Amino acid sequence: MFILSLLAVGCIGSLSANKQTNSSQDESVSNNFVVVDQKGGKSLGYSPTSGIKLLTVDGFLFKDLNRNQQLDKYEDWRLSAYERAEDLASRLSVEEMAGLMLYSGHQSIPAADSGFGASTYNGLPFSKSGAKASDITDDQKKFLKEDNLRHVLVTAVQSPAVAAQWNNNVQAFCESVGHGIPANNSSDPRHVAVANAEYNAGAGGKISLWPSQLGLAATFDSDVVREFARIVSHEYRALGITTALSPQIDLATEPRWSRVSGTFGEDPNLSIDMARAYCDGLQSSEDNNGGWGMYSVNAMVKHWPGGGPEEGGRDAHFGYGKYAVYPGKGLDISLRPFVEGAFNLKDGTKMAASVMPYYTISTNQNGGSGVNRGNGYNKYLITDLLRETYHFDGVVCTDWAITSDVTGVSKFEGKCWGVENLSVAQRHYEVLKAGVDQFGGNNDKEPVLEAYRMWEDEFGTHSARERFQRSAVRLLINIFRTGLFENPYIDPKQSQMEVGKTDYMKAGYEAQQKSVVMLKNKSHALPLENERLKVYVPKRFVKGAPDWFGRVPADKTESPVDLDIVKKYYTVVETPEEADFALVFIESPNGGTGYSEADVAAGGNGYVPISLQYGPYTASTARAVSLAGGDPFENFINRTYKDKSFTSYNSTDADMVRKTRQEMGDKPVVLSVTCNKPAVLAEVEPFVDAILIDFEVQTQVVLDIVSGKVEPCGLLPMQFPRDMQTVEAQYEDIPRDMIPYTDSEGHAYDFAYGMNWQGVIEDARVKRYR
Repeated sequence: MFILSLLAVGCIGSLSANKQTNSSQDESVSNNFVVVDQKGGKSLGYSPTSGIKLLTVDGFLFKDLNRNQQLDKYEDWRLSAYERAEDLASRLSVEEMAGLMLYSGHQSIPAADSGFGASTYNGLPFSKSGAKASDITDDQKKFLKEDNLRHVLVTAVQSPAVAAQWNNNVQAFCESVGHGIPANNSSDPRHVAVANAEYNAGAGGKISLWPSQLGLAATFDSDVVREFARIVSHEYRALGITTALSPQIDLATEPRWSRVSGTFGEDPNLSIDMARAYCDGLQSSEDNNGGWGMYSVNAMVKHWPGGGPEEGGRDAHFGYGKYAVYPGKGLDISLRPFVEGAFNLKDGTKMAASVMPYYTISTNQNGGSGVNRGNGYNKYLITDLLRETYHFDGVVCTDWAITSDVTGVSKFEGKCWGVENLSVAQRHYEVLKAGVDQFGGNNDKEPVLEAYRMWEDEFGTHSARERFQRSAVRLLINIFRTGLFENPYIDPKQSQMEVGKTDYMKAGYEAQQKSVVMLKNKSHALPLENERLKVYVPKRFVKGAPDWFGRVPADKTESPVDLDIVKKYYTVVETPEEADFALVFIESPNGGTGYSEADVAAGGNGYVPISLQYGPYTASTARAVSLAGGDPFENFINRTYKDKSFTSYNSTDADMVRKTRQEMGDKPVVLSVTCNKPAVLAEVEPFVDAILIDFEVQTQVVLDIVSGKVEPCGLLPMQFPRDMQTVEAQYEDIPRDMIPYTDSEGHAYDFAYGMNWQGVIEDARVKRYR
């Protein structure tokens, strides 16, 4: 229960009258909202400043969201989400439906003063405005009221309490206008561990910390993934978030792809089980026997029909990576995590709520039409396959900015692949004709209204209204099912206690421990259990590598980990001579993006290899002719990079390993590699005694294993290739088709391989998936 505050004084009279008609009701107020609990009925939350009144019908209370002093179907919590959504959609204007079809650009709380995601408060940047961090920005007020937008993507938040109060401010604002449709706030994944964060048993944190999604896959334990998603749902709801733009269930069939770390790896059977567990954990609510309820978060699975088979590993955020290819005719394999996993849940919600197609042009996957466009424009993939063949009737939302303009193949701008020659409004129209419901990253209703008029001109007003209303129903169902129409408000104090609480931190830390894979343990070099041992941790040179915006940070040499954490396990010494063993921390090779402006300047086509090895690599066995190509900003089709060379930005990692081996002589050298994709380890493996692979965990977790506090049990969720020749030979759309590296101990670094203290793991997980 909340404590009654003075903010509720103005509405106590009307609430008391309601109490008299139903003595089983109880009232409470927190900050700027009122909550009314009623026996046998739904709890109702509303803002005293929004103008909302409560109606009494059949002894129960209902919110009069449109203020017409009568109970409409969409206001009746006794009806199904579908009935309510159909009723409300029929009442909406075209402008209101267009607003529902928008999904905002990235919103940080508070907004930045400048740069990406910047906004103002009463015309001033946050630092000069005197505004509270939880206040609504000028841009947010505009798109919520003028554009009727109700789906907001939240990025950074100052604190859980600030996020909760911002949510309440947004909900009160939405409640005060039109039909009182609440905001459906969302988030990209935000639970990945920070290496230098320290875990203290019994202590809470800012948010629970877990391995990357690839790390969750390395546990080979769907129960861990389900528990992760359940905890995420509780933390998200405490932040005011009711849709997760996750899980990413692309099969990582192309090992060079930059987004491998966000997947469950390359194996379809493992990904199916993990996808199902993730969606069940997010959407199933304990208060409703595993169905939709107060802890439910809509899962938006991505990226249909699978973003993994990028030619050469180049990513489709850029024009140079726009093409997915299928040399092994493996489209059906890419669909399996969706069809058999996310669309086939065990619990009461039955199916993932939403789907996001990827940016890619899935080359020649067009039903024979001969038209190659980005997946969001592909009627065959969206309507014929997703909706009609696989019976998905939830929300389909584009990836961000697919209708925006672009000015070059290497620009981080719009991603209108295959329709670059169309206007922004025409692109919206083509997306709607493909069967999509929502436009990611668009705050402006005008191009959607223009698309409506185009539909009207081609198919008539009745058809246009019916098409928009069909999408509106789907979008509203997700808001009704999560209970936002009854109570979208949250208590900031409760949020502060819920997010990152002790039990959640403990579960995340244990999952990190389970995700670490031991690849090598020569002569049982590990564990090193004596706390009096002296350890040498060499400093690491970090060469500045360009980010997506082309910014290049300065080179630096630094300690790769927080040595204060290491000192809690061993005595840290400055030189190899003093040490009993060395602990070397490196990262998997950063082999570039597959495109080089320098190559263009030198007269080349710009395309270069993406390398999974540390040292210089020349692509002598690459395709002479690319499988796909063509772009308005290029005067050629062939995107080959054959015979071109590239050296990974962190090639010095391998140099450091070899140098440390030389300096340590016969003393043990333990290698810890943080991986975001597979790596060719031939350049480092022979020089070390033990290798631990992690997929973004806290340093403390690695030290728990090195010191023997925890036994390693993770398994590789992907093959680690023998060399770059096997990488070039594999098909982008086929899983597990590389020759794995075999180390000096005779162990092949294949899918489902890992070691514990006894040796190679051969347990039920290995038997099930390998």
